[in-house]
Amino acid sequence: MSLEMKLLVWSAALAFVQVVIAVLGALMQVGLPTLAGNRDNIPVIAGWAGRADRAHRNMTHSLLLFAILVLVAQIAGRLDATTALGAQLFFWARLAYAVVYIAGIPWLRTAVWAVSVVGLVMIFTRVI
Repeated sequence: MSLEMKLLVWSAALAFVQVVIAVLGALMQVGLPTLAGNRDNIPVIAGWAGRADRAHRNMTHSLLLFAILVLVAQIAGRLDATTALGAQLFFWARLAYAVVYIAGIPWLRTAVWAVSVVGLVMIFTRVI
């Protein structure tokens, strides 16, 4: 399996860990009955738990783009050192992003996000 495909799998694992953290944070704030209900009038999840939820949602958006790019590069036979570096930048930046976002460090969060975007762009340039 290529490095890019391995990092795609690890990125999916990271997204799963993020959703677990977000759910645990929400559980601590509003309780299981509220989360198990219809969520029609769920209270705002605040603090680190709210940031964990937003970080997870952001990861799902980015993961879709990463998956498309990696799969196209794999199928088209366009994997090379640039796509490998791009995938590594994406994965490690997304891991750092989750930690930084949950910790509540806004400007660093944006900088780390930008690094993950650079990784996506690197892969994109090899498949176009």
